[in-house]
Amino acid sequence: YRDDDLAHASRFVTRSFRVPHPEDDQAGFVAALERLGPKLEGSPLFPASDETLVAVARHRESLGRWYRVAAPGDEVARRIIQKEHTYALAEQIGVPAPRTALLASETDLERLRDAFPFPCIAKPSQSHRYQELFGRKMVRCETVDQLVAAYREAAAEGLAMMLQELIPGDDRQGANYNSYRHSGTSPVEFTAAKVRLTPRSFGPPSVVVSRPIPEIVEPARRLLDALGYEGYSCTEFKRDARDGTYKLMEVNGRFNLSSLLMLRCGVNFPAMAYRHLLLGEAPPAAEAQEGVHWIDGTKDIAYGLGELVRRPAGIGAFIQPYRAPHVFAVLDGGDLRPFALRYQHLAGRGVSRLRSLVSRSRPANT
Repeated sequence: YRDDDLAHASRFVTRSFRVPHPEDDQAGFVAALERLGPKLEGSPLFPASDETLVAVARHRESLGRWYRVAAPGDEVARRIIQKEHTYALAEQIGVPAPRTALLASETDLERLRDAFPFPCIAKPSQSHRYQELFGRKMVRCETVDQLVAAYREAAAEGLAMMLQELIPGDDRQGANYNSYRHSGTSPVEFTAAKVRLTPRSFGPPSVVVSRPIPEIVEPARRLLDALGYEGYSCTEFKRDARDGTYKLMEVNGRFNLSSLLMLRCGVNFPAMAYRHLLLGEAPPAAEAQEGVHWIDGTKDIAYGLGELVRRPAGIGAFIQPYRAPHVFAVLDGGDLRPFALRYQHLAGRGVSRLRSLVSRSRPANT
């Protein structure tokens, strides 16, 4: 449904279908899935983005006529997609999280800004919509003017924003808890630490490493219990540099590119979900290999160039994940077409941006 989708290019894909964008035309997207139902009856349906998760969860019952739907129900999906509900639940059950307030109007900004010292975060309620519109996950605000500008920018697009406490700490303080829950338990769990984000501080990860992080296991289990969550999820935390406490960032109810890290470490969550949905097999326990890096090379190269300009002596630390056992987000020597398609789209976007810059720099005709 997007021009830069790339999974369909894989040599392992036997059929692909172009469908309406689930955010722009949810009814059309669901109708397309229902039309395909007789051809794909009994197949598992895995949402792989927040927008598909929203649509599939909302229509889970009707789609369940044809598919084995690997998505939570609508209420659970809304509580993790609309982040204010996630934070409210965390506060209710005592899971540490950054102080957060939903902004209903600019009046709320005036009322709340003194309770959130600068720097603070202006964060969207629904991050996937904001990311698609503005190309970023949130805004760090140093002044009232920046905060107001971020709120107005989002409000103009009809997006709800939250005011959130900034959790101090560098990129390496982020952590992920991944699990497959079945009948209220988590027989399979996997934790990993973020190494680099691109852009720095507030971007998505470009390097992640597998390692035990026991501090996040209990609060993640408690949150998923309270949600009544079943199936695969990834719960993100950040370690607060002030007191060492891991604080909740968000819950992702879907597979994503970094699922390849778990697969490389011997924990095949997608296969577990497939066999559970189709064969009724409970997920077996699995032991993960530690010290394996997942690298999104496209983003990480952009990070590295900036780092080497700032700190040329840091080249050793930068390349260390490439020397260690690792897996790439997209690049696979046995299946190169998704990688080629990704770079084709990136090159196209780069050319478009360059043309736009050149056009703006030219003097207007008089």
